[in-house]
Amino acid sequence: MPNRLIHASSPYLLQHAHNPVDWYPWGPEALERARSEQKPMLISIGYAACHWCHVMERESFEDPDIAQLMNEHFVCIKVDREERPDIDQTYMDAVMLMTGRGGWPLNAFALPDGRPIYGGTYFPRESWKQVLNQVSRMTREAPQRAESYARDLTAAMLRLEGPAPGRPEPSISREDLETITQAWVEQMDRRWGGRRSSGNKFPLPANTRFLLRAAHLLGQPEAREAAVLTLEKMAFGGIYDHLGGGFARYSVDPHWKVPHFEKMLYDNGQLLSTYSEAWLQTRRDRFREVVQETIAWVLREMTSPEGGFYSSLDADSEGEEGKYYVWSYEEAEALLGPDIRTFAAYYNLHPFGNWEGSNVLFVLEEPESFAAQWQLDAGSLRGLLARCRAALFGARSQRVRPGLDDKILASWNALMLKGLVDAYTAFGEPAFLDAALRNAVFIREQMMENGRLFRSWKNGQRSIPAFLDDYAFLADAWTALYQATFDEQWLHAAAGLAETVLARFEDPETGFFFFTSDESEVVVRRKLEIQDDVIPASNAAMAHVLHSLGLLLDRPAWRERAQALLHGMQEEVRKSPAWHAHWAALALKLAAPHYEVACTGPGALRMRLELEQHYHPNRIFAGAAAESELPLLQGRLTGQDMIYVCEGYSCRLPVRTAQEAAAQMRS
Repeated sequence: MPNRLIHASSPYLLQHAHNPVDWYPWGPEALERARSEQKPMLISIGYAACHWCHVMERESFEDPDIAQLMNEHFVCIKVDREERPDIDQTYMDAVMLMTGRGGWPLNAFALPDGRPIYGGTYFPRESWKQVLNQVSRMTREAPQRAESYARDLTAAMLRLEGPAPGRPEPSISREDLETITQAWVEQMDRRWGGRRSSGNKFPLPANTRFLLRAAHLLGQPEAREAAVLTLEKMAFGGIYDHLGGGFARYSVDPHWKVPHFEKMLYDNGQLLSTYSEAWLQTRRDRFREVVQETIAWVLREMTSPEGGFYSSLDADSEGEEGKYYVWSYEEAEALLGPDIRTFAAYYNLHPFGNWEGSNVLFVLEEPESFAAQWQLDAGSLRGLLARCRAALFGARSQRVRPGLDDKILASWNALMLKGLVDAYTAFGEPAFLDAALRNAVFIREQMMENGRLFRSWKNGQRSIPAFLDDYAFLADAWTALYQATFDEQWLHAAAGLAETVLARFEDPETGFFFFTSDESEVVVRRKLEIQDDVIPASNAAMAHVLHSLGLLLDRPAWRERAQALLHGMQEEVRKSPAWHAHWAALALKLAAPHYEVACTGPGALRMRLELEQHYHPNRIFAGAAAESELPLLQGRLTGQDMIYVCEGYSCRLPVRTAQEAAAQMRS
């Protein structure tokens, strides 16, 4: 018999809908039962593509004896961390404080009022049984001890609050940024790119984009070398899907060779932006290929009929991690015939496998270098490799596919939307803009109601009030879409989102923003979203939004607010810039010259795209053909094609070509 999760929209919750555990989704019904029966809660958190979540389900949650123990002593609640990052963060903080480590599945025990008392991540079956008995016994026989744990943990969680704006330290200067960048580069892996590591490596797009921008604005070529090396090694490594496009979430080694095979929307969206920006700086063919192939994967496998983007692909298929993606040498040889020798040498396939008896495709050198060593024509080699990849891709398409998490999340869609816009402005490919516009319309029409944004959408139903990251990333994406199209509806829509954040998320004591709105039901309402991970900090993203919209709409108070937020983060940026890369990127905007560029006349969009080919990260665009009320365009719509390069709304003489405007910015 199914449990209550059978009515959920989340694929992760639906995976557990036939467990013998009497699961509840997080919500009033579960919370009221815990309060009315004074029964402790067991909150189990994961996500659809999580390998160890599947393992714990098979070992424990599908076991009738374990389920009986859980049902007897706890109100059992399942949470999809991607739908409810607020709940996840609350109990992750508690587990981190208790154990010093976190991860998923996350299993937390709480008193009936939701305050945590114990928790951990993955537990093998027998360990889990012991934990259930121990926590149950404590809450029954030593309630004062449980109350003491809850009180102390909650107090410790409240002390984790972030800094406040208005500190007396001087603003981050250009010299500070030069010092920060140099120290940052020295911490990079000089052979394989990314941060130095002896284990896993994650793509960190905000870090890489900061280094690209710092190299240009501060004149530090070693920062560009570190960023480009990272992007090259990732694109060659097994973390990249050489047959179907797109990146896995991380590699399990420091060389990007063997992925943890789940593919997530959020990092692929950011990597589109990063590789597009890197291509503008370097013009490397491989970076263009990565963008094109990744977008092809997104449109082929991750796009709903309505234009939304799905969340992830599982690491597992047929119960095995990576089975969909790996190859035996014999399989590849049967498909490729005599071409196997060259293909296997280039992609490092071996008869005995290069990972647990199977083969992951990865590359160690450029095709030109390989062709020279093998005395092959480079063009012929590229053709052979393309034919072989197509043959393997066709065969792979007949396999049992990894599970698809088909819920649509506002913040992750916004990151992909921004990636498509950045790819369009870099490469001028209309299909990229078409996909971005379709997604933007979908979010506006399907995920909003009366100006209110929702986080999740599936099967025509929107659910869960949006969080700060949803609002901030979408406002940023719509601001970028305005700059790519000069369609002012997107600019005003972004401003509406910003106004909602200022009204519903602000902490008046510090000036930062809570992650949850004033409608939140979480145990501890927190604003700790100040540190970057793979996804940038939502407070940092909101600061960027206020800066950009403040310039485009001439709202000085919004620009000042962005500066105040950064001012409150200066110490953290100086001490650990790699964990505050999005804040450091805002410091670059404020410490180096920043330009407002107005493109006017019938050729406004053409000139804007031409200007993109002259790379400069510190500029923002406004434009119109004939009519606009935007402050940057007042008095400048003469009916002729003109470009105005302005700094602090003080403009130089107008010019007629992108080349002349770029020269003004270089000077």
